[in-house]
Amino acid sequence: MALEKPPLPERPPTGASRRTQGSHSSPRNGTEKRVCVGVVAGAHGVRGAVRIKSFTAKPEDVAGYGPLEDESGKQSFSLRLVGTAKGVLIGWLSGVADRDRAEALRGLRLYLPRAALPPTDEEEFYHADLIGLAAVLADGAPLGQVKAVHDFGAGDTLEIERPEGPPAMVPFTRQVVPVVDLDAGRLVIEPPPGLLDPIPELKERA
Repeated sequence: MALEKPPLPERPPTGASRRTQGSHSSPRNGTEKRVCVGVVAGAHGVRGAVRIKSFTAKPEDVAGYGPLEDESGKQSFSLRLVGTAKGVLIGWLSGVADRDRAEALRGLRLYLPRAALPPTDEEEFYHADLIGLAAVLADGAPLGQVKAVHDFGAGDTLEIERPEGPPAMVPFTRQVVPVVDLDAGRLVIEPPPGLLDPIPELKERA
């Protein structure tokens, strides 16, 4: 079962945003990458059903790749979907048999191993693939490491943790990030003027 992905144009504009899949990622044992594919939004009814917000391109695919895990990897759940309601999925998580238990899971992030998910298309990346990559400038100078991927409503943004100073927020576009080399474990950033400049401190009012 594959994620639905819209086709890329043959010659995308230079500044076009790349696409990412999934949400917050987390290691289970320090080496295996995992992808957050959904979150429990609360209980539904009184018999233990839950509402699931899915992060997969085709929402119902959240239940199609195998058992889901919590962030720690210590709990595993099978998910059986039974319907939809107001933008969320309705389903049953194994081991959840009443409303109190279902409501207690509100906010629980559901993860899958990266290896369980289908390969991405060209110029498309899972968050788990990007987090942890070394970020370097075009001349090879190290900048830092990708700490997180955010979506503030205008395309994905990489949060680059730097050895010194505050993190850098970098638009994940082909223009600003022309090279993503997963095999080498790095990406190249060509920042426009001012992007990496420190934010000036606010002057105290007299």
